Amino acid sequence: MGFSAAPLIYLVIFVAVVVIVEGLYLVAFGKSISLNSRLSRRLTLLEKNANRELVLEQLRKELNQHLNAKNIPLYSVFAKKAQRAAIAFSPTALVGIMGLVAIFAFLMLTLMTEAAFGLRIILAILMGIGGVYVWVNRKAKKRMSLLEEQLPDSIELMVRSLRVGHPFSTAIGIVAKEIPDPLGSEFGVIADEAAYGREVTESLKAFAERMDSQDLRFLAVAVTIQQQSGGNLAEILDGLSKVIRARFKLFRRVAAITSEAKWSGQFLSAFPILALVMINVIKPDYYDAVRETAAFIPAALFVVVFLVINIIFMKIMTNIKV
Repeated sequence: MGFSAAPLIYLVIFVAVVVIVEGLYLVAFGKSISLNSRLSRRLTLLEKNANRELVLEQLRKELNQHLNAKNIPLYSVFAKKAQRAAIAFSPTALVGIMGLVAIFAFLMLTLMTEAAFGLRIILAILMGIGGVYVWVNRKAKKRMSLLEEQLPDSIELMVRSLRVGHPFSTAIGIVAKEIPDPLGSEFGVIADEAAYGREVTESLKAFAERMDSQDLRFLAVAVTIQQQSGGNLAEILDGLSKVIRARFKLFRRVAAITSEAKWSGQFLSAFPILALVMINVIKPDYYDAVRETAAFIPAALFVVVFLVINIIFMKIMTNIKV
C-alpha cells in the first residue's frame, strides 16, 4: 500500500503561512494592536507620541484606508473584513505580504514536495491569498465579537457620566480611557474629532456604517434624535443599553440552540473533502484504474459542483437570522 504525505504537507505549509502573517503583524506593530491588552492602541500611541493630532491622523488613516482601496485588484474581497478588523497594515503592504507568503509557500512546496512546477505556482498563489484572507477573517470576527460585548458596558458608563453632569463628548472621552480596544480606540477617535470641531453624531454614524453594526446604528440614531428634539439623554441611553444587552443575550441563546445544527452542517460539508484527502494520503493510486477513462473528468466536475451546492445549502439551512 502506497502512502503520500503531500496533502498533509500542503496543510502544514498553509498553517505556516497564516502564522507568518500573524508574526509579521506583531513585529510591525507590537502589542499595541492586541485586543487582549488593557491599554487601548490610542493610549499606547499617545504614550509614545504626545501629539494628539498626529495620533488622531494615524488612527483615522488605519480605520478608513481599506475601504478606500477597493480599486486594487482582488483587494475588494478583503476590504470590508480588513475594515472591520482595523488591520493596521496598509492595503499595499497587505498585498505585498500576500506576495511574500506566496513566495515562501512556493519555496516550501519546491523543497518538500515533487509537485509539477505549474501546480506549485497555483498552490503558492492560493496559499498566499487564502492565508491572508483566513487571518483577516479571524481578526474581523474576534474584533466584532469583542465590540458587541463591550458596547452595553460602554453605554452604561456614558449614562453614569451624564448623570453626574458631564457633557456627552466628555462621557465619550471617559469611555475611551476606561474601555480597552476595540471600543477604546474607536471612541477615542470620536472624542478627538469632537475636540477638533466635528459633530459627534456624524462620527457615530460613520463608525456605525464602517462596522456595519445595527447596535451602533441604534446608538447613533438615539444621540441624533436627542440632539435635534431634546430629552434626557441619560435615560435614552440607559434604555438603549438594556435593549442591546437583551439582543446580545438572545443572539447567544440562538447560537447555543443552533450550534449542533451548524456543526453538523460543517461536518457534512467538510467530510467529502477530508475523505478525498485521506484517500490520497493512504492510497495515492486508488483512482489510477479510472483516471485515464473519458468519464473521469466529467464525473470529477460533477462531484465538485454538487459539493459546492451542498456547502451552499448547508450554509443557508444553518444560518438562522434573528
